[in-house]
Amino acid sequence: MRPVLYALSFLALIALGFWAYRENYATQAALKEVEGLQRQIVGLREALTVQRAEWAYLNRPDRLRELATANFDRLGLMPMEPSQFGTAAQVAYPAAKLPEISFTTDIQGTITSDAEGL
Repeated sequence: MRPVLYALSFLALIALGFWAYRENYATQAALKEVEGLQRQIVGLREALTVQRAEWAYLNRPDRLRELATANFDRLGLMPMEPSQFGTAAQVAYPAAKLPEISFTTDIQGTITSDAEGL
């Protein structure tokens, strides 16, 4: 009985060693992939920072004012006037739609509602 137990223990040890070997390489591959993704994220964040800086540079009010003045006739722009702006009272808000409620009475005279939550 002992030789069988030794053989099974040896086979289990070999199987666990093989499993640990495979898991080690799978973990290393996953770590390399994560490193690559982190480098890619850093690169994208740097590119986004550069694009935000360029956007801020291109949207400077003095630059836009100069462009609008230089291309005023070609764009057909009109000067701004106070009458172009409205007040909050002039905004037409949609009316709130109320749920329809129907009431019924039974034989005993009890009034019931078909609406939920009432």
